[in-house]
This record gives sequence, structure tokens and C-alpha cells, in this order.
Amino acid sequence: MPLIDGRTDDLAEVARAARAWHHGSTLRDIRRAAPFVHLTGRFEVPDHDPAGLTESEWQGMRQEAGELEYAWQETYQALIEAAHSEPALRALYPFTSHWALRFSTTTRPRLTAVGPCLTAGSDGMYEVGRGFVTPDLGLFSTAHEAVALAVRRLPAGLGPTALGG
Repeated sequence: MPLIDGRTDDLAEVARAARAWHHGSTLRDIRRAAPFVHLTGRFEVPDHDPAGLTESEWQGMRQEAGELEYAWQETYQALIEAAHSEPALRALYPFTSHWALRFSTTTRPRLTAVGPCLTAGSDGMYEVGRGFVTPDLGLFSTAHEAVALAVRRLPAGLGPTALGG
């Protein structure tokens, strides 16, 4: 997961960012050394608090969804926002693989996946499945419908997210 990203045509700025990273600078100090650097907001959580890490991951995921430059960006962003608006899912650690939204009861690095997998298609449809990118639980025209099914399919008695590893 990227902690920082950015674009520049100035190779000297890239070298300054790499040097700061190599010397153990904080993320904010890397940003000061190389202004093209964009802080993603991920994992800047004191004491590795699982609730804070979960919130930070949601923040990073929502920001990323809003900045994508793909034809399906709006559909994907709607899915992320709908999932985030649901308290049962917002309490879980979100993660993606190949743009498929999943949830975990533990933070990185050791994820414990729980519940269904949600995907947003370029055709504006939303898939919910038990496995990776399989719509075996349903195909929906709105993100909210897909998220509602995902919430209903969560196991009962999930506790707070725990530190993974």
C-alpha cells in the first residue's frame, strides 16, 4: 500500500524523496524535501491503534477512489462511499485486490477476510459474491443495493477490528 505517491519530471526531486526515505525521514519531512510528493494518509496512526488504522485505510481508499482516472471511476467511487456509509462495514478494515472491495476483522499485514466481495463494473452494475470477482450473490444497479446485501451476509457477532500481525 502506498504511503506516498506523486508525479514529477524532475529526476532530482525523485532522488531527494528517495534519499529522505532512505535516511528514515518522516512522511511529512519527505514531502518537505520533495514537494511533488503526495501523502496518501495511510498508516499515519500513532501506536498502531486498529481502529485508527481502519479509519486511515478508509480515508485513503475514499481519496484514491475520487482521484482515479478510469472510465469506471464514478461507479467505483459510489461503491466505496456506499460501503463507508454503512456502520457495519465501516467498522471493518477495507482492502482491495484488482479493485474488488473486501473486508477484514484484522488490519494489515495479516488480513482476516470476512463477508462478501463487492465489485463495480464499467457498465454501471455492482456485483456481490462469495469469492473473488464472482457475482454469485447478486448483480445490482445501485451501490446501495449491493452494500445492503453485503451487510446482510456478514457473520453475526463481529467484534472490533484487531491488529493483524
